[in-house]
Amino acid sequence: MSKATSPPLFDKALVRQAIVDAFIKLSPTKLVRNPVMFVTGVVAALVTLLFVRDLSMHRDGLLFTGQIAVWLWFTVLFANFAEAIAEGRGKAQADALRRTRSDTPAKLMLHPDDSRDDPWEAKNAFELQVGDVVLVEAGDTIPADGEVLEGIASVNESAVTGESAPVIRESGGDRSAVTGGTVVLSDWIKVRVTAAAGSSFLDRMIALVEGAERQKTPNELALSILLSGMTLIFLIAVTTLWGFAGYSGTVLSVTVLVALLVTLIPTTIGGLLSAIGIAGMDRLVRFNVVATSGRAVEAAGDVDVLLLDKTGTITYGNRLATEFIPAPGITATDVAAAALLSSIADETPEGRSIVALAKSAYGQTEPATSAGKAHFVPFSAQTRISGIDVGGRSIRKGAVDAVLKGVGTTMADAPRAFREAVETISRSGGTPLAVAEGNKLLGVIHLKDVVKPDIKQRFAALRAMGIRTVMVTGDNPITAAAIASEAGVDDYIAEATPQDKLAYIKAEQAKGRLVAMCGDGTNDAPALAQADVGVAMQTGTQAAREAGNMVDLDSNPTKLIEVTEIGKQLLMTRGSLTTFSIANDVAKYFAIIPALFLVTYPELSALNVMHLGTPQSAILSAVIFNALIIISLIPLALKGIAYRPVGAAALLRRNLLIYGVGGLLVPFIGIKIIDVIVTALHLA
Repeated sequence: MSKATSPPLFDKALVRQAIVDAFIKLSPTKLVRNPVMFVTGVVAALVTLLFVRDLSMHRDGLLFTGQIAVWLWFTVLFANFAEAIAEGRGKAQADALRRTRSDTPAKLMLHPDDSRDDPWEAKNAFELQVGDVVLVEAGDTIPADGEVLEGIASVNESAVTGESAPVIRESGGDRSAVTGGTVVLSDWIKVRVTAAAGSSFLDRMIALVEGAERQKTPNELALSILLSGMTLIFLIAVTTLWGFAGYSGTVLSVTVLVALLVTLIPTTIGGLLSAIGIAGMDRLVRFNVVATSGRAVEAAGDVDVLLLDKTGTITYGNRLATEFIPAPGITATDVAAAALLSSIADETPEGRSIVALAKSAYGQTEPATSAGKAHFVPFSAQTRISGIDVGGRSIRKGAVDAVLKGVGTTMADAPRAFREAVETISRSGGTPLAVAEGNKLLGVIHLKDVVKPDIKQRFAALRAMGIRTVMVTGDNPITAAAIASEAGVDDYIAEATPQDKLAYIKAEQAKGRLVAMCGDGTNDAPALAQADVGVAMQTGTQAAREAGNMVDLDSNPTKLIEVTEIGKQLLMTRGSLTTFSIANDVAKYFAIIPALFLVTYPELSALNVMHLGTPQSAILSAVIFNALIIISLIPLALKGIAYRPVGAAALLRRNLLIYGVGGLLVPFIGIKIIDVIVTALHLA
């Protein structure tokens, strides 16, 4: 599922379908899930009935009643459209995923424990049961989610992740999980089915992306209850107002009162609340992260502590050569030349980085070595040395103790400068490699975990937001402290075990903090399940994916930072639009109510700052504005408020200034403009 295929904000096909869905959502069974819009729909139906009654009896005021009815229905339809367009974007993503599912054939092993060449039976993927073992060969589609029991294969997961680069899947370790719908490109694997048809990872993704399983988050439920309470209060107030108006001699029709009700209840945030939640999950999906619930996205916005793996998140993941330190009487250029020769056949990331450093920093060029004239010594875990024998020269590089043994000396007998270089590198958290030619030590190569260049600034931004960053690593405390200091994290856990991660998360949660972490292995599963936000890697094990409440399809550990930002953006959007809506309603009270009672109570002229044409034009203008403001805010609800890493106090000030003050001013301006147009066209 590629980010590039994400539909535009208002794709024509999506808009057409959303218009249709907006009318379908007028069904009372669907509308009742949104109390504010349900009340608006009920009063729209009431005014429509009044219009039909007046039309049949040829009463006056038909134009006014008809317009009120039309704009009340528009208010409901615009709110339904906002929800439908948000859902439509999710359905478009789901359709792309659904196309990856097919009636896939499977090779069910009759004797799972025997060899690959033993008999298998052709089955349909939908007939497979949990525990079945299938053979998947080059060119075959993996028929179901499972774990690799035997073999190793290159797998194309672009149908799920959108990334074209194949990945390796093999038995054992953290790369054993496979996903139904992906394709084996080379070799073969035996897969034990772990999910029955209809409950696979892909099926769950489709359901989640479509919104079929979207449940309201606790904050969303709390806000819905608040909006329902406000609606009930204004319903009682307007009913009381009817009696008060009759007592005071003011004539207020039912049409005017129900229209007044709709302009006073929080229709703006009520109409956009669902769309904001759906759009938040959609933004996450377009970032190639699938959340199992809106609760997980919302929790990401409230996170206080981030647990981040060092390797691949804070550092590049492989130790890289950064410096050549010569022994006494040797130049750094000599060390670079020897290190380059000894690393020509070293295909490890460290070996390739040594070659790259020698070429880029020391101007070395790779010599032409013929296989007949050169003998390469490949790196092995047993010898911990690699090298080359060429032209009478014997060059070796590797672990310090192994190279010292090869030259027939010990650390105590090595030159003082050599010993100091090794100790300095070790204290800084790096790894020293010795280089020797024959029986002579040439110098030391400094290998270090290279911290990603922008990571320190990102941690500073998180700190400004009040989020504490914790690095988790298996390194010793000295190495962990050095990297933590360079990266700028707030804390670190050295020599971390699964039990250490779990204990740390529980301790932080006991202090009332929300914790997020990412992981990919079975040993990460307990911590992923315990964390408030657990992001599992798509390339990880089935246990990790089941334990987390989010899955990163790109398997990029740094996504945890972006997930937190998207969660905060969701909360910011909801908070900002709620602030705007409430301020919007307060402004409407002062804009409309004085105009309604001005004739009966001339003293209210001091509050009639807008000088609206008539009570009827005031009500009609407010109803029109009420509908139009919802449709105008849909792009903001779908895109979200622009995220800025600022503290809570600064965010509150910005919210009040832009959306609070803006919410107060916009209705005065908007209703006045509409009133001028309505009066000029004699619509009221």
